[in-house]
Amino acid sequence: MTNPFAPPIDLSHVPNYRQADARPRRAVFLGRVSTKDRQLPASSIPRQVVLAAERLDPGEEFVAHFWDVESGMLPAHLRGLGPQEMYDGLGVPTPRDGGLQDLVNRVEHMGITHVLAERSDRVARAMLTSLTVEHELERLGAEVIYANDPTGGTESGRLRTRRYGQAEAEIYRATMIEMSMGGQFQHAIGGWNHGYPPYPYVAVIDKDAPVRWQGRFGEMRPKKKLVPPPDERRFDAARELCRLRREEHLKAADIITILESEPDRYPIEGRWTHNRVEGLIANPKLSGYQVYNRKSSRTGRPGFSRLNPISQWVWSPKVVHKPVVSLEEWMQAQEVTAGLRAGGEGGPLLRIRTAASRLGLTVTAVSSSARTRCSGSGTGRSSCPRRCRTRSSSRSSRTWGARRERDRHGPGPSARPGLGDAPCRARCVRTRADAEGDGGERRGGARTRRSEGRGHAHPGDT
Repeated sequence: MTNPFAPPIDLSHVPNYRQADARPRRAVFLGRVSTKDRQLPASSIPRQVVLAAERLDPGEEFVAHFWDVESGMLPAHLRGLGPQEMYDGLGVPTPRDGGLQDLVNRVEHMGITHVLAERSDRVARAMLTSLTVEHELERLGAEVIYANDPTGGTESGRLRTRRYGQAEAEIYRATMIEMSMGGQFQHAIGGWNHGYPPYPYVAVIDKDAPVRWQGRFGEMRPKKKLVPPPDERRFDAARELCRLRREEHLKAADIITILESEPDRYPIEGRWTHNRVEGLIANPKLSGYQVYNRKSSRTGRPGFSRLNPISQWVWSPKVVHKPVVSLEEWMQAQEVTAGLRAGGEGGPLLRIRTAASRLGLTVTAVSSSARTRCSGSGTGRSSCPRRCRTRSSSRSSRTWGARRERDRHGPGPSARPGLGDAPCRARCVRTRADAEGDGGERRGGARTRRSEGRGHAHPGDT
């Protein structure tokens, strides 16, 4: 801008009349296209170059071109990570020297003084991201110029126009997300599947779904629904997997052991893994409902998805495909999983309570320590170590239930099973009933026997 308050005489020949920049002017182009499928980079990028070049000085040319084919919703540190082979296959006539992150990393090394773009949303649609990039580039000595910035006038007017444009870009971003998510919600409510079908299902095209003809962006992907696979064993395997968690309260490692012991009965591509077992147990689609928005792939750790709370899930209003388990059974499995992960009320005690409830009994946790947990039913009590092997504990609940059944129907076989049936390997713990039946044996002797590992407790003795 010309200074309206110039000196009254010509002082242009005086040294330091104008500020001299020791660095030569070096301008680069910065551009972006959202996707290679719904936009055409081969025409969009050259058009952006033409508009940005209008802010070059006469006879000046770009010394480098930095552009991406990625969503403007990505943060700056995740931009420009696509392979160069993908960019080479797009057929864009404009050369590419890197992406946004490459520009930030090389601005000082290349001596870049100006970064020119068509408008601010080519840097990013999120206002904070674009402001952060501008601040970082200016800190490194590069001025950011947008082709739609006004020329002349005041700096406040130019800044107001730029900030309005950045705010509009973020509002447009939020609007597009709302419209896209709304469409995805209706897609799930209609019963159509999102993503890869879970283990016991296959996805087939729904011939009754409305068909959209080929439009601006080509033919739309067909809508698909979940159906049972041709191999019925997969459906039965998923049902048994859920039952083992819901009724036996087994952890993933024990479930995998059972499934792998009978590969002909429980077929799987590859092998059963912890993530696959836990993922199937937690997948609400096994209940016959279509569910969307369970995960957020963009907001989790790199390579992982963030799990959304159940309150944010989108459910179909009714069952839309054959269920593996009922919704009530699925809910019970989630409660068991939560108990196993919490540890305190889960594990062996939870399994004992389940077996007792079938007999109309109630088990109450009386006390616990770092080594043992004491529970009681009626007048008796029993203890078991906190660190119990899962499968042994599962066997103990069944043994205890059988013992209680025999006690209710009168005397039967010997009240003390073999050591091999000792629940949870608790052979070093004695119950109050055992102590009372020792004929007044001193407590000190009982402690000695406990330390020597000769006594053992049985939940059936309570």
